[in-house]
Amino acid sequence: MSDETLYDRLGGETAIGAVVEEFYDRVLADERVAHHFSETDMADQRAHQTAFLSAVTGGPMRYDGDEMGVAHEGMGITATEFDAVATHLDDALAEFDVDDADREAVIAEVASYRNEIVENA
Repeated sequence: MSDETLYDRLGGETAIGAVVEEFYDRVLADERVAHHFSETDMADQRAHQTAFLSAVTGGPMRYDGDEMGVAHEGMGITATEFDAVATHLDDALAEFDVDDADREAVIAEVASYRNEIVENA
């Protein structure tokens, strides 16, 4: 049995960075969620997301950002918006031919932060 991490199976930082680029292209084209990024430095956001996904998939990078609840506090993110963003991530992973099991693992990791990100209305 291989001890290869999800990070390794995804192709490492460079491949994750490419997925993040595709992901944010999709998010920014979606009027349901793009407004959350209207005042965001997207170069920083893309780098930050690459580090986050690299860290949570078992890569060597350390995530130094705020805790999810703090980072998303006051943004008013709804369950519908969270789901839309998760779908964009899944679609971006599929665009790079990530297999179903690994896509599900990434989405499950992201979904574990749902309660910290979604605000009750």
